[in-house]
Amino acid sequence: MSSSSDSSSPRSLVRRLVSRGRARIAGADRLTLAAALVAVATGVLTFAIAATLFRYHSVNHDEGVYLTQAAMLLSGQLEIHAGELADAVHPWFFVEDGGRLYPKYNPVPAAMYAVSMWLFGEPRVTLAVVAAGNAALVSLLGSMVFDRRVGLAAAVLFAASPLALVTSSVFLPYAPTTFLNLLFAVAYLRSVRDRSLPLAGLAGVAIGLAFFARPFTAVLFAAPFILHAIRGVAVAVRDDLSGRETALRPLPGPVRRHGLTALFGTLFVGITLAYNLRLTGSPLTFPYEAFAPMDGPGFGERRILGHSEEYTPELALRSNGYALWYLATRWVVAGPLGTLLALAGGGLAARRWLAGRRAIGAGDGGGDALADRRFERTAGLLIGGVVVSVVVGNLFFWGTNNLLATLSDPTDGLVAGFGPFYHFDLLVPLSLFGAVAVVAGSRGLVRLRTRLAARLTPGTARAAVVAVAVLALLGGALGAAAAVEGPLDRHAAHADKYGAAYEPIESAEFDGDLVFVPTPYGEWLNHPFQPLRNDPGLDGEVVYALDRDPAEDFAVIDAYPDRELRRYAYQGEWTPDPDRHVAPKLEPLDVREGARVDAETTVGVPERVESARIRVETVRGSGGESVGDGIAVGGNGFARYAVNDPGGSLSVDWSVSADGVRLGGAPNATVPIDPAGDEVIVTVTLVDPAGSTFTYRQEAAVRVAGDAAAGDGDRVEVVWPPERSVCRLVTECGTEGTYLPENPDAHAEWVVFETDADGVGDEG
Repeated sequence: MSSSSDSSSPRSLVRRLVSRGRARIAGADRLTLAAALVAVATGVLTFAIAATLFRYHSVNHDEGVYLTQAAMLLSGQLEIHAGELADAVHPWFFVEDGGRLYPKYNPVPAAMYAVSMWLFGEPRVTLAVVAAGNAALVSLLGSMVFDRRVGLAAAVLFAASPLALVTSSVFLPYAPTTFLNLLFAVAYLRSVRDRSLPLAGLAGVAIGLAFFARPFTAVLFAAPFILHAIRGVAVAVRDDLSGRETALRPLPGPVRRHGLTALFGTLFVGITLAYNLRLTGSPLTFPYEAFAPMDGPGFGERRILGHSEEYTPELALRSNGYALWYLATRWVVAGPLGTLLALAGGGLAARRWLAGRRAIGAGDGGGDALADRRFERTAGLLIGGVVVSVVVGNLFFWGTNNLLATLSDPTDGLVAGFGPFYHFDLLVPLSLFGAVAVVAGSRGLVRLRTRLAARLTPGTARAAVVAVAVLALLGGALGAAAAVEGPLDRHAAHADKYGAAYEPIESAEFDGDLVFVPTPYGEWLNHPFQPLRNDPGLDGEVVYALDRDPAEDFAVIDAYPDRELRRYAYQGEWTPDPDRHVAPKLEPLDVREGARVDAETTVGVPERVESARIRVETVRGSGGESVGDGIAVGGNGFARYAVNDPGGSLSVDWSVSADGVRLGGAPNATVPIDPAGDEVIVTVTLVDPAGSTFTYRQEAAVRVAGDAAAGDGDRVEVVWPPERSVCRLVTECGTEGTYLPENPDAHAEWVVFETDADGVGDEG
């Protein structure tokens, strides 16, 4: 009894599994081990790049969409129910529909990221697994179609291509979709070669999932295989009908296999349409169409958000021509050298196929058999057909044109950092045919050594061949490194910029906080601040909300009454330029309230200043009158006065009540405020004898609490501290002049900007 129990214990089970693994490794040949090592190394390298170079994500802000979607799936949600706060927490590329928010992308890539989030708490594991899987599947495809040497070389060429290396390291859908497409291709071809029904079913599941992930991409990749399947079914049916003697004969093998593939593929098409129905209300309306109806394939006017273009066939040819040129010269392994290898390998294979031979001679296990030659030619033509379908198909999609900010400049736009990723699937045939050239070249070196040995000594012949091989490998390695260096350097610069920008966030400890974030690119969360994502329930340790107008900000504060308030801001202008950094801050906020809120602003004044102009205004308030004695109240909601010879510092008293905002010392200068929410702007402008100015500016969100119409509006609330900035020569300078009190190097030493406020008149 005890021995049986020991043999079934978890520890003995692990020992048996380890023992079997060692036995398999010991029995594996060098090519198999090398292919496995390439796949593992690809996964490890991808994870390292993702965790370092893209630790704050990339300039492609779609990453945040997929990660938010992955978190939603883990929470059992297809949408975020934000209600009246939808506009305040609206993530980038999410559709807003009656208070619910859902992503414009289909959920398959996000589900793949969610798996590793669930298992390991780290979605980058999926990136590593997908990258390793792509390398392994390319190796398997090359081994199956040509031989294992080609498969190994193809895996290396694929993994070393800049397009694969960069795109596989970020949370985008292109590498995961290619993984599914490759799984489909391997399963489909194996089902044809081995007449396997299970593999035919696997092929259908794989391409169905690829369709659910990216329908257009999946259709383009599968198009040659679909045509092959249709032809195979037609021929099988014709032959069966011509030789049929009884109606009870089973269906021909190709009909059963391709039918099973089509059945599972169609099943996932149905799931895709059901997903559309659930989110958009129509099975034929994809979420991306609900987000931007004019963003799909086709010619004519194309539009997404504020960007529109007349997409013509001429523009399609031009932009796709540039994209393919950049792919061939920059984003394939070793740039032009890798493309030349692919062209040479494809030409060699075509010439030998026309001669009725295999692409690189006899394969393992008697590869000159007629069936093997036919299968290789068929599979090779299908892989070559992917080139045609992807190139032609992408002419109908304007996305490639949008990657090229300037068509003739490969260092401008998203193409500079990621390459032409809509053509990602082209790496498969390019790597396979390039590998054919590599293996053919290595065999040519063996023949060269034999010929040289007949004329020279064996040692001299061997040394000459080794020298040629070393030079070829060195040239390829240098070309590959040079191709990768450019985009990696650009991303490294962005990583440094993001690291500086997020430093206050990373160093903070959140425990029930509400953080307002700026909107440099419009009212979107995660555009550009991708790491600042909300939990799907909008109830995490920190909730991020857009910093908008006062009434909208107060609505968010009301929705989270028990959270600590903070504001994330920065000095400088946020641009895509990686060399333009910002200086950030994360400041605590609170709401000062009372029947009246009294405030005092103290500013530093340099010796050369001879006068100061103090002004208070409201954005929405109106009314007022002129009261004389150097004080004026404008009809557009402002009041001002001047001070001569302000000395080394200047203090300004002002207060907010339900009646409006009042400047201290000027009892008749009251500017009305909008009770629902308004912005009070107080400026102190210093003027030197030459007329140059320096302005201290603060903007405070205020509102009248309660219902004024019901007589319950005699209390005011002010978000404190105000947003503060210091501006040279102008009175408003946006984020370029953001005041950083904790950074003494951010301003001249005489700059002082202190402000305080207290609520007065509270009951009790």
